[in-house]
Amino acid sequence: MTPRSPRPQARALASARPLPHRRLILSAGAGLAAALALRGPARAEGGTVRIGFQKYGSLALLKGKGSLETALAPKGWSVTWAEFPSGPPLMEALNAGAIDFGSAGEAPPIFAQAASADLRYIGAEPPAPRGEAILVPKDSPIRSVADLRGKTVALNKGSNVHFLVVRALEAAGVPYADVTFAFLGPADANAAFVRGAVDAWAIWDPYLAAAERSTGARILADGQGLAPNRQFYLSRRAITDGQPGLVQAVLAAIGDLDRWAAGHAEEVARELAPAVGIPAPILSVALKRQSYGVAPLDAATVADQQRVADAFHGLGLLPKPLRVEDAVWPRPDKA
Repeated sequence: MTPRSPRPQARALASARPLPHRRLILSAGAGLAAALALRGPARAEGGTVRIGFQKYGSLALLKGKGSLETALAPKGWSVTWAEFPSGPPLMEALNAGAIDFGSAGEAPPIFAQAASADLRYIGAEPPAPRGEAILVPKDSPIRSVADLRGKTVALNKGSNVHFLVVRALEAAGVPYADVTFAFLGPADANAAFVRGAVDAWAIWDPYLAAAERSTGARILADGQGLAPNRQFYLSRRAITDGQPGLVQAVLAAIGDLDRWAAGHAEEVARELAPAVGIPAPILSVALKRQSYGVAPLDAATVADQQRVADAFHGLGLLPKPLRVEDAVWPRPDKA
């Protein structure tokens, strides 16, 4: 990864100050502005299906292969795509009605559900706990999560790794308040980590794999035994209630892609590399830690998500408790 031009350390750490609840849940992002330019919601009989995606993952690969367009064209649907830098702004765009479908890790849907009762989980991939981690520089004196007490950790606020850090600190007996957080997106966090402005960085693949390769960064803890690190597919009530067949068609296309990708890691890496901007050999490392097999949310998955919601509420990062089960789409074929 190529870091952005360094900024003063004080500026990087200034963003560690706590944000109000509303700003956490409804954080504005450039991705939302881009998505709002895609006009019109999904319509009753054909129209445009708007997909929000991130640079890495099944939706990025689905976009590159064009298989969703092929599947939906006979039904009268076209597809447009909007790229987002991370899950939180993608979830905001979904809540705002700027996109119809998207994917995100564990934490972003929790904050999105707290902001809107219209959010709907439509599917989930199996856990991939090795696909996220807390990194420290290779020569860092930090040897355990307990050593993070009094240190500064960079992470993307409200993202999947936010929950990983919460759980890792909890398991190590370190109060959340005893750590300083620099809330930065992946590019800025990478820059801060490389220049030593932060002591540790919580990040997900493929940025994780890239940092390991480019800087020799050492994994302090990954999600194993702490956080499942699932990818969720999400929509809104207006889509799931009004177009259940469309939702199932989108999930079927993802399922077909998953079955192919699970056995073709090297080919997937070559296809994704140009769009992601990370060499295929590094992407291959990340892909070997990824999981495939989209499926409806089962009781265990819902329970895991409920633990995420309860953890953030317990820390005062959610203004109210919520029930994840209320946002799970009751699939017609599972009724």
